[in-house]
Amino acid sequence: MKIKSFLFSLFMLVAGIANAQNWGGGIDDTDLHFGFTFQYISSEYKLLKKTDWKESPGGIADLPDYVPRGLSAIAAKPTPGFGIGFVVNQKVLENVDLRLTPILVFNDRVLNYRFENIPVSPGQEFLEVEKKVQSTLVEFPLGLKIKSNRRNNFRAYMIGGLKYSMDISSRKKSDNTKVDNPMEMFLNNKRNYLSYEAGLGMDLYFEYFKMSPELKLSYSFDSVMKREMPHVFSNPIDKLMLRHVTFSLFFE
Repeated sequence: MKIKSFLFSLFMLVAGIANAQNWGGGIDDTDLHFGFTFQYISSEYKLLKKTDWKESPGGIADLPDYVPRGLSAIAAKPTPGFGIGFVVNQKVLENVDLRLTPILVFNDRVLNYRFENIPVSPGQEFLEVEKKVQSTLVEFPLGLKIKSNRRNNFRAYMIGGLKYSMDISSRKKSDNTKVDNPMEMFLNNKRNYLSYEAGLGMDLYFEYFKMSPELKLSYSFDSVMKREMPHVFSNPIDKLMLRHVTFSLFFE
């Protein structure tokens, strides 16, 4: 009885492995298919300063006495965000796909400023000010996915392409023309910009669907900072590039 049970289990295992070749719901047999995605995003500014950036407040005249001088540092730090979207995948060749993945992204970015010469209470040697840029984006990444041959229920791939981003958040809460205090000025970004991106991922086939974890890096072509009236926080900056590191889970 034990031998029969063992042989039956072995037969079922072999049959399962053989049938596993068809897992994925036949997703690879269609020229056009759809899916959805969840993303975790870490974004960070790459800062390019003006040559005279330390001359705070950057040559801006007629500032009140309470505005700190002596800008000594500007630093960017990675900030988290998340996105949700869907996938449109068109097969071009057996191992090449064209992918459009419209995504709604919620993401903040942060710059920290350090002032050494401050007109505040005695004993305070410096002042640190954090400027947060809040954004809600609709992004349209268009990429070319180059896949390896499928091995059982696994295949690896590379992806690269372009991404168009559009900020749909309200500008009423960040209108500098309505701000009287120079220390409360906003560091605004452009509403539209382009990025290039590249990444690696893998397709994992389950019985009725395919899941694809993916890691991707994107980098803006040009500065994303909106040039408005000069103020303490924008004047020292020459360019403000944006980079994203994105971990995605695709379900197709």
